Amino acid sequence: MTNLEQIESLLFISGDEGVTLTDLENITGFMRPAITLMLERLTQKYQDDADCALTLLNSDQTYRLATKTEIAPIVKRYFEVPLSTPLSQALLEVLAIIAYRQPITRLEIDDIRGVQSSASVQKLILRSLIEEKGRLNAPGRPFLYVTSSYFLNYFGLTDLAQLPPLEQQTELSPEEMTGDLFVQAFENRKREENNNGTTTKSNG
Repeated sequence: MTNLEQIESLLFISGDEGVTLTDLENITGFMRPAITLMLERLTQKYQDDADCALTLLNSDQTYRLATKTEIAPIVKRYFEVPLSTPLSQALLEVLAIIAYRQPITRLEIDDIRGVQSSASVQKLILRSLIEEKGRLNAPGRPFLYVTSSYFLNYFGLTDLAQLPPLEQQTELSPEEMTGDLFVQAFENRKREENNNGTTTKSNG
């Protein structure tokens, strides 16, 4: 891969929290002037390409990818339209991870799932199923996410202690944790309730 690809991939995976020049320097091993030059190249590349939806934002030496202002209406629709539909598998996976590992950062969620989760996190916030609860005392000060009181109502829970046990969670290393593992615990709860003749609440 090229040096520019490495910088762009780190910008992408850092999501809305962004990545600092210092972090880029430490992760890639590139010299700061070279990183700055590549960031300038990316900025110009996005500006020159009329078919590219991206732009690069810089705030106090923290860089983040964003969508261009002119496409805000279609992005807004993306987040609003799904509110009338049931939770997708991706949303359920992110929600389950947060439920069992809260408080948790988005990057920790990404590590477990193996994919970027920014959009899913934002959709869950819009649905009021999760909320921000402070920031982690670490470089970049990433947001910490927890489930909301509405989450309990949505799944028919009185408190988090009613979450079904996460099978083998004490025996698994962080590398062995996957999104499917957390979703499976949710699915086990559904089956148990169906067997007992009860159903969870669902507001779609």
